[in-house]
Amino acid sequence: ATSYPGLVEKHLADHGVPADVVRLDGVVETAITLCVADVIADVVETGTTLRAAGLDTFGEVLLESEAVLITRAGTAELDGFDIFKRRIEGVLVARSYVMMDYDILAENVSQAVALTPGIESPTVSPLHREGWVAVRAMVPRAGAQRMMDELFEIGARGILLTDIHACRL
Repeated sequence: ATSYPGLVEKHLADHGVPADVVRLDGVVETAITLCVADVIADVVETGTTLRAAGLDTFGEVLLESEAVLITRAGTAELDGFDIFKRRIEGVLVARSYVMMDYDILAENVSQAVALTPGIESPTVSPLHREGWVAVRAMVPRAGAQRMMDELFEIGARGILLTDIHACRL
């Protein structure tokens, strides 16, 4: 079962594998559980969804692909194009960053913001508790756990990481 029957049929034929290919749109990984298919060919990035369904990947990759935004030369000023492009870029950038929030003594804030400078600058807000501030900064996803450890060592508490789904820089 697959959402791409033409591609899978050609691949199987090229390798001399006889098969009846079933077209499924949507949650292809359920085809085996529902006894619709013995095997599936699906689009995967990490295989996490397949493993969650009790499946494992095997065999060779049928096709590697990437999404590309293309416009005719000189038409980049079309209504909506820049907005669409910014939205896509915002999602792609967001995948590389997380939002980090933490509380820290005001006397240690200089050390803390040196670790989490943010994109332009972190947000530092006074807390109700005297001498404490809250800090919020967008930080690279890679290395965020290490940053949390370093912040904890200098007295930060309530350290949180939040996924970012989209942004504009």
